[in-house]
Amino acid sequence: MQAMVIRQYGDAAVFEQAEMPAPVIEPGHVIIKVAATSVNPLDTKIRAGAVPANPEFPAILHGDVAGIVTEVGEGVDRFAVGDEVFGFAGGIKRYQGALADYMLVDARLIAKKPDNIAFAEAAALPVVFITAWKALVERAQVQPQDKVLIHAGTGGVGHVAIQVAKWAGAKVYATVSTPEKAEIARNLGADDVIFYRDESVEDYVARCTDGKGFDVVFDTVGTDNMDRSFQAARVSGTVATIAARSTHDLSPLHGKNLTLHVVFIATPLVHGVDFEAQTEVVDAMSSMVADGYVKPLLDEDMFSFEEVAKAHQKVEAGTAIGKVVLLR
Repeated sequence: MQAMVIRQYGDAAVFEQAEMPAPVIEPGHVIIKVAATSVNPLDTKIRAGAVPANPEFPAILHGDVAGIVTEVGEGVDRFAVGDEVFGFAGGIKRYQGALADYMLVDARLIAKKPDNIAFAEAAALPVVFITAWKALVERAQVQPQDKVLIHAGTGGVGHVAIQVAKWAGAKVYATVSTPEKAEIARNLGADDVIFYRDESVEDYVARCTDGKGFDVVFDTVGTDNMDRSFQAARVSGTVATIAARSTHDLSPLHGKNLTLHVVFIATPLVHGVDFEAQTEVVDAMSSMVADGYVKPLLDEDMFSFEEVAKAHQKVEAGTAIGKVVLLR
């Protein structure tokens, strides 16, 4: 089969097209004919060597996948040949990724694709939905009427987090940088938007929460923004982050009795654990998409698999609005 591979770490130019052995079916697995994938920051970090979790070289990257089941392994009863599926299932450690004609995946990591979205939309969702669900539903346990602050509301994770928090019944606030992004965030369900370049944390906490702070703060940015998240949370509130690879003064956590949750999406694949738990999340994703609660925001530029370098460059440049998708 044809695949886009990397043979070493580096910038986006390290991708090359190569002939690779087609996957062989295993018990508990299915083989997917890949229709689409998307770029997540994790993919760019693995490619660059910043997160050393890649499959063995030559490595096929990308965990998000959407496609059609072509083979079903022994013991799999969730899927049949011809099913349209999507999930987060590879590009990490022993699991080769989606930048190829075919992908072998553990059947516990995928769900059936609802009919109301195309493959491009399906490929944009798994990593960001699973991340938002784990942060807001599993960890922060967002409740109806909670005031939830989501940083980077039109980003890959942020735009889905707005929708998940609204589904949970929260009052949602999102930080944005431009009027265009503010309109997008409102259309996704944000009750209020915060122009973080113009309004200090102290000011928007006063305006939005009468100075009390937010019940839940979801930091999708990291570095200094995690400190701002501590500042924005109420006493005995909750902060969840997906970007904790930095050093911080944790005394605000102590002083305000805060709870901090760190979510790393790749944990199941890196450590080979919690696959059954992911089944529950991807099934929830499929149901919420089918019922109209969640819809992905796609960047205006789409790429072919052979243009994966350009797709990575766009994500790394920070110019994408929503998810960058690649179509087979």
